[in-house]
Amino acid sequence: MSTKAPPTIRERIEAQEATSLAPAAVRSEDAGRPQPEEECTVRTRFQRDRDRILHTSSFRRLMHKTQVFIAPTGDHFRTRLTHTLEVTQVARTIGRALRLNEDLIEAIGLAHDLGHTPFGHAGEVALAESFPGFRHNEQSLRVVDRLERGGRGLNLTDPVRDGILRHSKYRSGIVGTGGPSPASLEGQVVRIADAIAYINHDLDDALRAGLIHPTDVPRSLLSELGASHANRINRLVCDVIEQSDTESPPGRIGLSPDARAAADHLRDFLFERVYTPINEQPDTRRAQHIVRALFAHYAADWVASMTDRYAIDLFERLFVPRHWSA
Repeated sequence: MSTKAPPTIRERIEAQEATSLAPAAVRSEDAGRPQPEEECTVRTRFQRDRDRILHTSSFRRLMHKTQVFIAPTGDHFRTRLTHTLEVTQVARTIGRALRLNEDLIEAIGLAHDLGHTPFGHAGEVALAESFPGFRHNEQSLRVVDRLERGGRGLNLTDPVRDGILRHSKYRSGIVGTGGPSPASLEGQVVRIADAIAYINHDLDDALRAGLIHPTDVPRSLLSELGASHANRINRLVCDVIEQSDTESPPGRIGLSPDARAAADHLRDFLFERVYTPINEQPDTRRAQHIVRALFAHYAADWVASMTDRYAIDLFERLFVPRHWSA
């Protein structure tokens, strides 16, 4: 008489997801990968993705990349790493309240900025001038798909890869328009959490740096969003939770008109009083020159120094499917 093997820990988690998550949430067992692989007995597919991202060298490098202030002297200014952690925390808070898949949210949140350049958005602008079409969200996907693990990539699930690629907002406003929205509600949560986090922590850092004074912040913003960093975060997070629908597929993630208008007002204020003045500083322009000069040196000198054989071998290794050259 045969006996059925007891379910693995992963299978028990997947069974819990089936009953506990909202109807519009993504179940981990439904997520495919570019390359099929054997399942883990303990972790779900999204949990494995999260762990792979967390242990990459690209993730560790975020601690030394600029958020807004280039090479700040103080210890308490945000870096790209602390920004990433704040985005992930905000997104998980929203996701838990809406009964979405927190593991998927966490994986997208931790990886969304892996492709960011040195020197923050100023560095991204400089690199895009040298390499037209460069965008950090596309580079983030390239990092996990092509660059990590010695060129083999991480083989992340499709919902995580989609959330990484589509987290960026292409036009003005906290929500953004014009660019493709993430396919999953979890990805949409990370996208809006990214904006909620940066407009609030960038204001906090600008006040700490003395770039603006508390009295410079429009009183209407403080009245609508709150007088403290914590209150402003809470106001926007609660609004997203109240305005979103995850019970009726395909669902919706959004903000109320009043909260969105206030958040956009804060974003516009930051561009006027923080981002634009910083981008015009001599040190920022020097940082952009570093990016341009390094690109020119490595892109031209490296290719020019190749032999015919090395160029062919490298091209085949990078771009030709292996069975073609076997």
